[in-house]
Amino acid sequence: MKWYLKKFDELSNHELYSILQLRAQVFVVEQLCTYQDMDNIDENAWHLFSVEDGKTIAYARLIPPGLSYPTASIGRVIVEINKRKNKLGKELMLKAVENTQLLFNTNEITISAQVYLLKFYNELNFKEEGEEYLEDNIPHIKMKLKLNHV
Repeated sequence: MKWYLKKFDELSNHELYSILQLRAQVFVVEQLCTYQDMDNIDENAWHLFSVEDGKTIAYARLIPPGLSYPTASIGRVIVEINKRKNKLGKELMLKAVENTQLLFNTNEITISAQVYLLKFYNELNFKEEGEEYLEDNIPHIKMKLKLNHV
C-alpha cells in the first residue's frame, strides 16, 4: 500500500479513473445515493489517496479555504469496503488533517460529516457545529477541528 498526494493536474488518467470509481462505488452504489459527484471542486483541491495492487482503496479531497467553507476543508472521505476494519479510515484522516494544515497554513478545518460517523470524527477531535441537515438525503452535520499550531 502506498500513499499519494497530488494536485488535480498531476493525477494520471488511471489515477483519476480509479479515484472516481471508488467514489461512485461508495457514495452512489453502496449508499444508494444519486448525486452530482463532479462538482468543480476537484480541479482546485489536493487529492490524498492510497493504492494497493493498482487500485485506489482510500481517498480524501483536501480543499482550500473559500471553496466549500471559509476555512480549509476535507471531503469525499472514503475507504474501500473490504479495507474498513483495519483502521485505514483513521490513518487516512490523520494524513488528511496533517496535509491540510501544511498545504493551507491553517489551524481550523471544516467537514460535512455523515451523522453515523459522528463518533469516528469526535475521536479525531472534530466538534459538531450547528444542527443536522440532509445532504443528498443523508443526515449530515457540520464539524470543525481546531488545531493548536500551524
